[in-house]
Amino acid sequence: MSTLWAGVVRQTAPAERRVAVVPTAVAGLRGAGFEVLVQAGAGAGARYTDQDYTDAGASVLSEEDLYARADVLLSVTAPDPAVLRLLRPGQALMGLLRPLAEPRLIRDLAAAGITAISLDGVPRTLSRAQTMDALSSQASVAGYKAVIVAAEAYDRYLPLLMTAAGVARPAQILVLGAGVAGLQAIATAHRLGAVVSGYDVRPEAQEEIRSLGADTLDLPAVTEATASGGYARALTGDEQRTQREALAAVMGRFDIVIATAQVLGGPPPLLVDEDALRALRPGAVAVDLASGPLGGNVYGSRPGETTYTKNGVAVIGAAELAATVPRAASEAYARNIGALLTHMTREGRLHIDLDDEIQAGVVITHEGGVMHPAAAKAVAALAPDSDEPPDTHTAADTTLDGGGYGPRSA
Repeated sequence: MSTLWAGVVRQTAPAERRVAVVPTAVAGLRGAGFEVLVQAGAGAGARYTDQDYTDAGASVLSEEDLYARADVLLSVTAPDPAVLRLLRPGQALMGLLRPLAEPRLIRDLAAAGITAISLDGVPRTLSRAQTMDALSSQASVAGYKAVIVAAEAYDRYLPLLMTAAGVARPAQILVLGAGVAGLQAIATAHRLGAVVSGYDVRPEAQEEIRSLGADTLDLPAVTEATASGGYARALTGDEQRTQREALAAVMGRFDIVIATAQVLGGPPPLLVDEDALRALRPGAVAVDLASGPLGGNVYGSRPGETTYTKNGVAVIGAAELAATVPRAASEAYARNIGALLTHMTREGRLHIDLDDEIQAGVVITHEGGVMHPAAAKAVAALAPDSDEPPDTHTAADTTLDGGGYGPRSA
């Protein structure tokens, strides 16, 4: 049996501190038949040294040597386009590649003969794929950190406190979206003693919200908004407008709002509009996990920045929060990527099988072509000289805090 050389690349995005494989995961990969190569400094952001990897049985190499020797490159997010020159035909790249939002990268990877494998596409409702579900693992970290970020910006206590100086009331927190990030945010805020309410457009999500000790926010905007696989469908323009008006009417009850609704490859829905922000009291906090280049759930949010409204409400563009908890996020991600890599390997080689339900969701490019239909559509819609991703999402692409764009049936 031949040996598959797996190379762990160093992330280059300014705020990215995660690493695709942690030292404790090296032994498991070696036991499964892989030889692990690690780019020098790859674990530094998560406080792992090169010696930690060497002690675990990996080989630490320079960037050029890693790309030259590795059969499959393991990454957290898409690499800088500049490293495409180091790739060779027949290599594989595995990570959270965001193919619907990065069609130009996908086009270039296909042209270079690279097999691009994106964990974004793991079918999230398929039970045997749960160990590979990186979107869920990273969303869970982000949901937890969203509450910590909000608590730091909030000017009062979260729990009820009874002191000699008097009673401090608990914070009232509203979480919009009961997907993985939203549920983790609800659970974390509840454990910290806040009074928590949750809202989701899917009726079946109400019981999940209540099971975590939160109240459900019942709005009349939408009566049924569940798409295939249990995901939220896209709302019509009228439904979105009614939803925003209903949220603005109750927003004054809350001290902290955490919004988690995202659309893969398209702009996230605006949930907290200008009127809703005005309804919040001075000192309130709105954390937007969907904040990004295409917009956010909260009016005026800017990714990576905290801004303030005229009435003193902090709006936090909390993009990529998982990267701010790098150890926990990397440990979870390493298990996800290891499980997927093992699933796709036969006798020391990557075995591409698009009849497999998991691979049909994650294999984006192979042998010079774009294999995934949604990614192919995005690439086809991209002008040859354009850097801008096309708006290719449909009703089925809408989820609350993320979701695979691959097969969604269990």
